[in-house]
Order: sequence, then structure tokens, then C-alpha cells
Amino acid sequence: MLGGAFLENRVEQLRKERGLNQEEFAKAIRVSRQTVSSIENGKYNPSLELAFIISDFFKKPIEEIFIR
Repeated sequence: MLGGAFLENRVEQLRKERGLNQEEFAKAIRVSRQTVSSIENGKYNPSLELAFIISDFFKKPIEEIFIR
């Protein structure tokens, strides 16, 4: 878990703003669709490395995507 606490996030909102489905986004960041779903539903906090990949993809700081 990032920071030891479950996070809220804006991944689904940002993904939809880009017009991507979960499968397309998953391929772009090289994870499974199930991982994307779990992140969006708050059931899984990404590793710090994956959080940076997502941040880079959306060109936003991590703290604008993941909220403690």
C-alpha cells in the first residue's frame, strides 16, 4: 500500500476523460484489466512504481491522482 493507507483515486475519471476503456488503459500501462479495475474500485493500491507510471501517463502529479 502506498503510504500504508488505502487511497481514493481519480484513475477512472481520468481514464474516461481520455476516452479509454479499462483494457486499453491496462495495455498502455502494462498491467491487467483486473488490476485497473481493482485500483479504480479502491481494492488495490498500486506500488509506488505503478503510481509513477500512471502519473506519467496522465501527465499529472501523483497527489492529483491518489488522495489519502
